[in-house]
Amino acid sequence: MADIPNLAGVKVMVIDDSNTIRRSAEIFLVQAGCQVILAEDGFDALSKITDHLPDVIFCDIMMPRLDGYQTCALIKKNARFCDTPVVMLSSKDGLFDRARGRMVGSDEYLTKPFTKDSLLRTVGAHTSPRQ
Repeated sequence: MADIPNLAGVKVMVIDDSNTIRRSAEIFLVQAGCQVILAEDGFDALSKITDHLPDVIFCDIMMPRLDGYQTCALIKKNARFCDTPVVMLSSKDGLFDRARGRMVGSDEYLTKPFTKDSLLRTVGAHTSPRQ
């Protein structure tokens, strides 16, 4: 755990249609001191982003209504949020999926199931160190 940065106060949004994934990510992040915003799908997320201004966003790819690629593209097209890091979450680890994520502007790709360490390291890599 020594290489995990101090994440106290970092606002992290987790967008996933799986309650299990949302809850496990929330537990890991809260233990690290993050503020967590949860969203069930892209539409839910887009309405919450403006209110909460997350520092980093984790976005599942396979979701109903608005998938992760569409959600990421909409976030990145918005002038206020284009610099907010978006990390795609997927159980698919193919080259095509990673490339498609890059095409819509994602900053990283995390494969599910993720570990606490990989999740926290990813948040740390995309946020500035806190004092």
